[in-house]
Amino acid sequence: MRPLDRLPSIKAKLGVVIVAGVAVTVVVVGGGARAGVSPVISALAAGGLSMVMVQLLARGMTSPLREMAAATRAMARGDYGRRVTATSRDEVGELARSFNAMAAELAEVDRMRRDLVANVSHELRTPITALQAGLENLVDGVEPPGPEQLRTMLRQVERLGRLVAQLLDLSRLESGAIPLQRRTFEVRPVLEDAVDESRLHAPDVEVSVAVTEPGLSADGDPERVHQVLANLLENAVRHSPVGGRVEVSAHSERGRVAIEVCDEGPGIPEEEANRVFERFYRADTARSSSHGGAGLGLAIARWIVDLHGGDIRAERRAPTGCRMVVLLPAAGR
Repeated sequence: MRPLDRLPSIKAKLGVVIVAGVAVTVVVVGGGARAGVSPVISALAAGGLSMVMVQLLARGMTSPLREMAAATRAMARGDYGRRVTATSRDEVGELARSFNAMAAELAEVDRMRRDLVANVSHELRTPITALQAGLENLVDGVEPPGPEQLRTMLRQVERLGRLVAQLLDLSRLESGAIPLQRRTFEVRPVLEDAVDESRLHAPDVEVSVAVTEPGLSADGDPERVHQVLANLLENAVRHSPVGGRVEVSAHSERGRVAIEVCDEGPGIPEEEANRVFERFYRADTARSSSHGGAGLGLAIARWIVDLHGGDIRAERRAPTGCRMVVLLPAAGR
């Protein structure tokens, strides 16, 4: 029970406690004098009753602080599940609510840290294991060295290199260590460069570009926008069937430049449309693929788009496929 929780200020609560203590003292001393009780006994009784009254009224004023102290000690031991009772409306209650919000954020950060370590360990272990097995076979003479074995090991080394590069990019983006070189740039050449690169790695998938407005320009870092498109195209090509088509387009949309990458793959379930931008998250269809990526490309794309003050989202495409939409500030905005 916290009788003073409804008061909106710690000063008001202290005032009520003081007035209540003084009132109890006056009543007890006055009553004792009228009853002929010794002043010493009346004073002791008044003091005792005042202390009881103060304890009852002040209950809840300091208990959140004690709870916060205990929760802080628990967090130092790695327990981020402790929360503080925050029912009062005063400054201490506001502090308790802020403390609970901070504890929830720390718990989420700790969960992400554990997931990151587990995912990175898994992603690194897979190509390292394949390399080790291949090298052991060559060293033990199980199979003679040949171009096919060397190409297999080279692919695993390249996979490791891509993972390390993506992790470094993501770390730099999150820490703000990569400043944007913003300027006005024309969208079509950036799209065409990214599409030309994707064609080199996807000879069995048709990739096309369509820009409806001549001279369509955006405000941003063209190199980083190219990186976003490269990641989106890599995903689109990977999930497209042989002979499929990937379409890249751009147009103006309410004062911003909208870039769309559409494929004919299995698409992304609606309930996973937001989660695909999390680090190391992959939809089941991608996760089951032996050629699936590490799940970092879309996380990097989201960070770059956020740094531009834009938006990125995933949509289902009828009858099948996925549409990735990137919104960037238009030139002059």
